[in-house]
Amino acid sequence: MKILVTGAAGFIGFHTAKALLDRGDDIVGLDSLNEYYDVRLKHARLDILRGAAGFRFVHLDLADRDRVAELFAAQGFQRVVHLGAQPGVRHSIANPFPYVRSNILGTLTVLEGCRHTEVEHLVFASTSSVYGANSGLPFSVRRGADHPLSLYAATKKSGEMMAHSYASLYGLPVTGLRFFTVYGPFGRPDMAVTRFTRDILEGRPIDLYNHGNHRRDFTYIDDAVRAVIALLGRPPQPGAVWDGDIPDPSTSPAPYRLYNICAGQPAALAQLVEILEMTLGRKASRNLLPMQPGDVHETWGDVAELEAEIGYRPTTSLEEGVKRFVEWYLDFYGVSE
Repeated sequence: MKILVTGAAGFIGFHTAKALLDRGDDIVGLDSLNEYYDVRLKHARLDILRGAAGFRFVHLDLADRDRVAELFAAQGFQRVVHLGAQPGVRHSIANPFPYVRSNILGTLTVLEGCRHTEVEHLVFASTSSVYGANSGLPFSVRRGADHPLSLYAATKKSGEMMAHSYASLYGLPVTGLRFFTVYGPFGRPDMAVTRFTRDILEGRPIDLYNHGNHRRDFTYIDDAVRAVIALLGRPPQPGAVWDGDIPDPSTSPAPYRLYNICAGQPAALAQLVEILEMTLGRKASRNLLPMQPGDVHETWGDVAELEAEIGYRPTTSLEEGVKRFVEWYLDFYGVSE
């Protein structure tokens, strides 16, 4: 199968592309290689992908609509996994414009490419951040998510709405994935697991916002990718019993579905630090700070739909996932314990 993976040099994009290559698909990996974080990590991921048969890399900004349209027309993709985006809740508050360019305009160019070339199925990344001010836990895709607390979340919610409109207008099968705090080897340097590991090893205090009382539904990368690939093989059908008087946000009379991609087991950031301390054999110094704008107290996702439809249950505990991440970190960065 010929598949486009956008954001292929990113964290989830890299692991998804690698898993698809391992099963024998032909992959075109697209990425802008922007400098939101150290591009050397992105190049390291790409070096691994380039070593696999069936991979081709395209260096391209998704907001370049003419070149994106040319790529779709020339390649004839059967399916698309759209993981390219500008991430980061706090960064979006200080630097809003790149988020609109990447997450809204970039998503629109992908939707246009898919509809003009009759792509069989588009799977795209959303985020748990769209739940925003929602307080009913665990977060369910069957409940509305209309009060984002950051521009990042607002742009990702916009992507969901645009995708639904294309499913409705053009019959494009679309599946949206709300990822919850994905971590693991080759993880982003700005994510908590990486930052905390680096700070402990370098003897710096760890910044713990909300005084360490945040709870996050940490999701190991292998579990997340397993769900992505299983859903890629299941283009959604129009909801036969959908009721506009009591609309279910996760389904539609169009071929559109939404899913949470998570472990379903939230843990406090303070617990994450304790696991890192045990894994690294070092004590951490804690810098307890108040809540930051755009943050939410807790994320906890309901995975009932995934379990019912594809038999999905995460298999990697936080302790095991952190152990695997630390082993990779020490090797990749050449750090001795």
